[in-house]
Amino acid sequence: MPHDLNGLMKFLDRDEWRGCFEEVFDEHFGPVLEVGDAEFEDLAEVIGDDWAMILWGCAFEDFLTQDFDVDGGNIVDEYLKRRGWKEGARTKTYMKALRTSIMSLYEVSDIVPGKSLVARDLIRGGDPIVVSEGTATKALKQWDRIAARIVPVMGKNILAGGLLSFTPRATEMLLDGLRRTFGKRGAKKLPAIRSEDLQEVAAIFTLSWLFDTLDRAMNRPSVQNSDGDDIMFHDVQFPLAPGATQKDIAARLNAIQGMAQENPKFWNWLEDEPTGRGKKKQGGSPSLDTTMDTGLRVLGNVELKGRFLHLSTNSSRRADEGTTLLRQFLGEMVGTPLTEIVTVDQMIAERRTHGRKKASSSIPSEMAEEVVHEFMDRQYRETLDQPVSMLGNKTPRQAAKTPMGRQKVAEWLKYLENQTAKRPDPTDPMATYSFQWMWRELGVHDLRQ
Repeated sequence: MPHDLNGLMKFLDRDEWRGCFEEVFDEHFGPVLEVGDAEFEDLAEVIGDDWAMILWGCAFEDFLTQDFDVDGGNIVDEYLKRRGWKEGARTKTYMKALRTSIMSLYEVSDIVPGKSLVARDLIRGGDPIVVSEGTATKALKQWDRIAARIVPVMGKNILAGGLLSFTPRATEMLLDGLRRTFGKRGAKKLPAIRSEDLQEVAAIFTLSWLFDTLDRAMNRPSVQNSDGDDIMFHDVQFPLAPGATQKDIAARLNAIQGMAQENPKFWNWLEDEPTGRGKKKQGGSPSLDTTMDTGLRVLGNVELKGRFLHLSTNSSRRADEGTTLLRQFLGEMVGTPLTEIVTVDQMIAERRTHGRKKASSSIPSEMAEEVVHEFMDRQYRETLDQPVSMLGNKTPRQAAKTPMGRQKVAEWLKYLENQTAKRPDPTDPMATYSFQWMWRELGVHDLRQ
């Protein structure tokens, strides 16, 4: 790998650098971990292992830029002095670039998937720069905002590994933190910030992203059943043992209390009595369950399909209880079951994909795009004369009459473009809609950069 930092990471195990890194690590994650009385590993359970690794990378890259009161002063300088002979020219150039790198917030545009993007620094200003990038450009959308380090390596600008995608809320949290740090008390405008000063507050990028992400993750309402269990659809498939017939299985199932037979091959597994027992459902969370006319809840379904007996439930706990119950009554008549699990998010995504395929097969894509674009033209033309909250409840036409208002209008239009670009299907008529006419009509096309 041209940018392999494994040698540098191993150098981190030396006693003099381990303590220094712990100081930087605490700057990036201490405020969050202290609030939740948690360890860094606990974050991965909420945000996922991939994001946890990227966050660690952000702290590590910040650590590489700092000087400490130890022999050598800076780990990059010391490593290259002692171990640089082991590294290739490109890797050494990359390490030196990281040594002086600065984390900033960028707005991306002119994305060429797999090749490049244009980045505009939203904190320090200056001209937009072209960045060579192969991986992130496949996922980024026009006007996305990212916190990243852009470093020059052998004639090209590239992105370092610690890249965080910022939502509008995370952006405002970051800018507010910078205003508080570098601006006057109560200031609403971001002051001019020198690169060396920005380098010293890299942790504020990590913390802004993390507080926003954790808040959205923790406050996202979960879909639960009436027992308070998070919905996860389980299909437990029992293979019928050699010699066991569907008739034999049916006889055993009918002997189980709570198994209500609907037809020769289908049973509803019911609770014993209509009570509200179980864990208390989280406040505000939607509930998903089926209830019979008798008031009894359906805990699951059991169905014979060929040489398999299927148990379907909507939670892990019910799947475990139902599996234990069936194995108890069926014994050696069934083999070891296999379980398929589908989350609510996976089911929604599958239905969206199926819906798009179904729609595309019945309506010509050109016709669908024309209809949708005409509707959006009418909708947004009306919006130009309606108050918009992002514009201080002024209409876009009113806001576009002042210099500050024009900047807000440009931000609003970028937000609209960014949201439509994030449609799951890039061929969706919503995703292919062009806002160019709105930029021209509002006289702010010169700010589309």
